[in-house]
Amino acid sequence: MSGPRERLSRLSETLTTSRPSIGTLKFKDIELELYEASNPLYLPHGPTLDLDDPFTRSNLYFMLQKYLLEQDTYILSEPGPYARRLAMTFAKLINMEYEYVALHRDCGERELKQAREIRAGEGPEGTTLVFADSPTVRAIKHGRILILEGIERAERGILSNILENREVNLEDGTHIVHPHRMALIQDSSGKFIPAHKNFRVIAIGAPTDIYPGLSLDPPFRSRYSVRFIHPLGASNALARRFGSHGDLHEKLKNLILLSTQLALDEKQPLKSLATQNKPFPQTAAWKLAQLFNLFSVETLRPIDTVRLLRTIHPELTFEKPASWVSLQRQSIELGLGALNEEEGDLTGLLGYILSNVERKDSNTATLHFTGPKHVVCTVPAGPLPFVPLALIREELLASPRFISLLTDMAIAHALKWDISLVPPQAFATATTTFARILGYAPSSIYLYKDVGGREIVMRRIIHDNGATGWAAQPLVEGVMEGKLVHLDGVDLIGSTAGILSRFTTDRELDLWEGKRLVFESAAEVKELLMSSHQSARIITTASKSLSLTTWLTAEHVNAFFTIPLQPMDLYEEETILAGTGCSHDIIRDILAFSQLYRGQNVDQDVTKRRKLGTRTLLRIARHMKQIPTDFLTDLFDNALHLTSLPEVERSKIEALYADVGLEKRPPTFFASPVIEGQSLIFPSPTAPTIGGTETKAIVTIPLYDIAKDPDGAAYIPHLDHFYDNSMQTGCMRNIVIDLLLGEHLVILGNQGVGKNKILLQQPREYVQLHTDTTPMQLMLQASLEGGTLKYKPSPLLRAIEKGRLIMIDEADKASEHVTSIFRSLATQGELTLPDGRQVRTMRQNSSDVLVHPEFRMIILANRPSYPFLGNNFVQVLGEGFSHHIISNPDPDSEVALLTSLAPELTKMINPLVAAFQDLRLEHDKGTVGYPYSLRELIHLVRHIHAYPNDSVESALRNVFDFDVFKPETMRIINDIFKKHGLVTSDIGLSKPEVLNEIEDVSFEPKDKSLGDPKEGLHDDEEHQGGNQFAGGTGGRSTAGVGGRGGYKRFWKGGPIKQVSDELKEQVPEHIKEKARKIAQEEFAARLKELDMSAGDAKQYDLILSTTQSHISTLWHVFEHLAAKEKERVWLKHQTEGELDDARLVEGLTGEKHVYKRRKHLPPDAGRPQIKPKRIRFLFDLSASMLYDGRLKRSLETAVMIMEVFVRLSRKDKYVWDIIGHSGDGPNIELVTTDRPPLQVKDRAKVAEKMRAIPEYAFAGDYTLEAIHQSAKTVGQYDAVIALTDANFERYGITADQLSRAMRADKKVKVALICIGEGAEAPWYVLGCEFAP
Repeated sequence: MSGPRERLSRLSETLTTSRPSIGTLKFKDIELELYEASNPLYLPHGPTLDLDDPFTRSNLYFMLQKYLLEQDTYILSEPGPYARRLAMTFAKLINMEYEYVALHRDCGERELKQAREIRAGEGPEGTTLVFADSPTVRAIKHGRILILEGIERAERGILSNILENREVNLEDGTHIVHPHRMALIQDSSGKFIPAHKNFRVIAIGAPTDIYPGLSLDPPFRSRYSVRFIHPLGASNALARRFGSHGDLHEKLKNLILLSTQLALDEKQPLKSLATQNKPFPQTAAWKLAQLFNLFSVETLRPIDTVRLLRTIHPELTFEKPASWVSLQRQSIELGLGALNEEEGDLTGLLGYILSNVERKDSNTATLHFTGPKHVVCTVPAGPLPFVPLALIREELLASPRFISLLTDMAIAHALKWDISLVPPQAFATATTTFARILGYAPSSIYLYKDVGGREIVMRRIIHDNGATGWAAQPLVEGVMEGKLVHLDGVDLIGSTAGILSRFTTDRELDLWEGKRLVFESAAEVKELLMSSHQSARIITTASKSLSLTTWLTAEHVNAFFTIPLQPMDLYEEETILAGTGCSHDIIRDILAFSQLYRGQNVDQDVTKRRKLGTRTLLRIARHMKQIPTDFLTDLFDNALHLTSLPEVERSKIEALYADVGLEKRPPTFFASPVIEGQSLIFPSPTAPTIGGTETKAIVTIPLYDIAKDPDGAAYIPHLDHFYDNSMQTGCMRNIVIDLLLGEHLVILGNQGVGKNKILLQQPREYVQLHTDTTPMQLMLQASLEGGTLKYKPSPLLRAIEKGRLIMIDEADKASEHVTSIFRSLATQGELTLPDGRQVRTMRQNSSDVLVHPEFRMIILANRPSYPFLGNNFVQVLGEGFSHHIISNPDPDSEVALLTSLAPELTKMINPLVAAFQDLRLEHDKGTVGYPYSLRELIHLVRHIHAYPNDSVESALRNVFDFDVFKPETMRIINDIFKKHGLVTSDIGLSKPEVLNEIEDVSFEPKDKSLGDPKEGLHDDEEHQGGNQFAGGTGGRSTAGVGGRGGYKRFWKGGPIKQVSDELKEQVPEHIKEKARKIAQEEFAARLKELDMSAGDAKQYDLILSTTQSHISTLWHVFEHLAAKEKERVWLKHQTEGELDDARLVEGLTGEKHVYKRRKHLPPDAGRPQIKPKRIRFLFDLSASMLYDGRLKRSLETAVMIMEVFVRLSRKDKYVWDIIGHSGDGPNIELVTTDRPPLQVKDRAKVAEKMRAIPEYAFAGDYTLEAIHQSAKTVGQYDAVIALTDANFERYGITADQLSRAMRADKKVKVALICIGEGAEAPWYVLGCEFAP
């Protein structure tokens, strides 16, 4: 071992800087020697803050103090560019190189250490494995500042060891150690590398108390010195360089600052939650200063002020009215006037309109704005010829709304901002038009949920020599080439979109292996720096499948110039529809109905309702242009999924039809199509009562031409068991019309209605989706061949290139983010492939995949409702698909179809069809849970036809044995089939055949003294035994407790004497039956009397007063409880599971984290809940509840539950019901999910009903059955909370039995609360280890 002197010498060498000095920094009382950078490429090149700003200087001084103390710094700031620019300014101030990491949800430890790469020409076999350092490792080794942005997005613990001890074990076998420790180590192998003494970390994160994100891990937090960046100081610092521009600008700026300050004050506990505002974004004052720097404005109309505020603070779009009231009060106090949106000419921001666009030179254009003054400015432009603005107005019949939108986009472009178009309106036309008037070549990129942060900007590749490398994704390629890059679906990737914020505000982006994208004027040295083109712009749009609150966050707003889109007015929509050539009268009817429907559909909570957007109305108008004799109601029925709606919703829509004067199609016969020459012809539909045909309604489609697609013949499906019928022929006819109009289709329907059998004899590709389907699998099939990564076309890609139909089956079984990839393909004919290629309708690059003009998608799924419980994928598809609903055939079609199968059963087929029609009506009413279809009917007829000796009852069991344990369902089924004369005895297991062999057993009562059940005499005495007085115990025939033969329980108090179970069993059946009858009659009379009398009100108020404090506590719990919504997703970067196609290159290098596996994960931090919590409350209402105040406690609990749920501000967050059980059965409905007791009277009735049930209930216990049914048959619930006083020992209930009942469905959490005798069970007292 070396001596102390030698170790001290090595330590001195480690800590000594050999770079030449460039001067001394003097900052207040601090002096710091500055040195030349080892690699100037890693110095800041982007925008920095103004050093003359006192606020910024104060922050820099703090950071310099921490740097000298060798401490890492945490900048706690609201989302926005200030904190990042502060870190860059600090690095530039002390001439320090930096490394930058934007953290996101996919960041793991391996991304922060080393990556494996294969290099060519360095080994005996031509390639060798090397390890490339990450930015973190480079910063530690070379003494750079490591800037970590987005700490709140990263998983806990991934940086702890690096920051605490400056020690890292690397993949290449080396170890980074603290420089002081390095001086003490004897190492000649080179495995130990000292962390550089100048290495520092600047972490940037948002306060997760008020912004979405993960809270800091305490050990991680303890390693930092924190600096809170006050929002007002940051906002002023960013806007500082644009100066002040008059009184109006100052007032608006003060409104921003005042509102932000009040919002921050309201975060204090003593402030009222009702008046909380969200602070203005950090960049709001910056954008405002830029606007007034470009445009001269002295006054604004109220409508222009509101639009301006919504543009710089788009979260105001979905703020509560109270927030607007507060903002308006501040506006009036500052002299800006009231904020209202009175009618007026629609203009762009600040009252300006884009009037002309002229080419200035090859890279720039001149924009002319008219308004309060004439404004001219120079902006970047693309290389293509400009399309004149006047031609755009004429070609698109551009409305004032559209010109206003183009103006706002031009203003954002002039201010050098990237643009985010905010729904609800569509924006594809706006993006392409904006590109045309400025000569841009647009590059569209379509995002989906599986896209990771790294995959947005770069992708892995394998060169022909087997070496691995990186390539730029289309986003980076586009900004380097000066294109207009359109990012669609930005809402789907959540917080991962934050990786773009550095580029959009600073024009910088870190890429692979130390390369950095910077603004072109800063890229003097090209070795590691890549330059973005000054003309490059990004426009983001959303899929509109998620609410704005889930993705329009402060981080997004600060990264882009957001433009909330204005809704289209009636005149503009009418002008667009008139462009189809459809008749004016039909367009008038289309718009009249759509306006009424939209007016009814204003409730934001009605998420499952279909929307009638302009694209849907265009589709209907095009159809009516081709076939004007068709019925609009048929088209609206399909568009709105009418047959899938509840009966009440259907009746509302049909009432709207009547209001507008739209007629429903009369009974119509659709004749089978015929082949004539090379065409398939559908004759005109014929009304049976009228006869004849109308030639205008004939539909013709060309047959498959083998010359166009020689391989296509093998892809024509062979369809067995397709039975021609009028209804499905009519569906095929409508599908053909849509295919001829170029539409893609969604076909929805119940099981067994022939969705996948009504397609035409055309070549088709087929894909069946499931829960594990990924977007990658749908687009490409990746494989490694000879050490090179190859991508083979998927069925979808083959259909796109060959012009075939592709049937995408079971779409509701896949995750919604998977099916969302079809949206861009349907609406724009474009798709971004994982290998970097683009699917387009027109070729822009040699690698593009062109969409064949005859390519069509047909998506099949069950309807998105109970009992199918599939994903609501229709919402994410948008309006790019024409929807068709396939129902069971009408009765005549079903009879004709079944008769063709079994002609000898003609007399039976008619009642069978009628019976199934009745069953479907019961399903629509909700009394039968299963939607019986044509498939079951066909199976039934084929069975009877093949086995005529089987009884009808036996054949029916083939279909209905699934429901044998649903007594109410079986009762309805039996009643229907008896009504139609098909059966005489019950179907099912009510009388199994085995019971026919058991002889009847007679009963001889031992106790002859039992009389008819009666009330008994009332007095004030206690009675035990006997049969004269009411209210006693252990007696017979009278109202009391603990006895036998009575019909009612009535207890006056005192000790309870129980007769034996043996004596109870000896009660004759006719006595039991009479007691039941009397109990039922009195119970029915009691329920009939239940109305809100003064006595009832007093009784309910007494319960309410005793539970008021508990109600308040529980209300707060439920009001603020975040839903633990779990979605089954692919978990990537795993060491086991299924090989991830997107990480094949990493697998080739020997990387271990190349697998993926499915797992339930909670939603992103801060994400609002989507699915409601579903809870069932189960109450024991057996006779024993009358004792010891048990029923009173149960009533108080029930009242507490009802009061809490009806008081919630968001009742859609929870679906709940209350069920009781007693000796009469396990399922007594008290509160149903569809009829919550909203009125006090309703809740009082529930409580009184609960009070009455135990008085008339028979002895017995259904605790196990009730819990099992609630957990198993109520599997759509998240939790069951059961309260019981069951005497487990008396009824022989064991811990194992109760455990099995509670675990009947693993997805349902069951909680059991035992009171009275039930709480005394030994195994319950010991802890109920069985309970989940």
